[in-house]
Amino acid sequence: MNRRDLEKHIADTYGVKPEYPWSKYPTFAVFRHESNQKWFAVIMTIDRRKLGIEEDGQIDVVNVKCEPNFVASTCGQQGIYPAYHMNKEHWLTVALDGGVSATNVQFLLALSYDLTDKKKG
Repeated sequence: MNRRDLEKHIADTYGVKPEYPWSKYPTFAVFRHESNQKWFAVIMTIDRRKLGIEEDGQIDVVNVKCEPNFVASTCGQQGIYPAYHMNKEHWLTVALDGGVSATNVQFLLALSYDLTDKKKG
């Protein structure tokens, strides 16, 4: 699954459009719940080396929130990394380069959406 496919899936499934809150990082897109403003996904284009990938170039990734025990057991699988620029106990970074199946990306996104769909307070 690539970035464009994921953004379309989010729009079609959750009715959420991306927000681009940082002018310094125009490719960083935040997806949040309208009801509580909590983020459930952040799509970014980052340097591969920031994930420990020993290759030059950039990669599209998505950060998703998960339960800590799930993060611990899932991190390290192909295309799934400790969260880039987020709390590594609660978030995962998933490469959007085809290494993780669309089904798995959508599953992780659904987990994140459900986990963050709680009212503030």
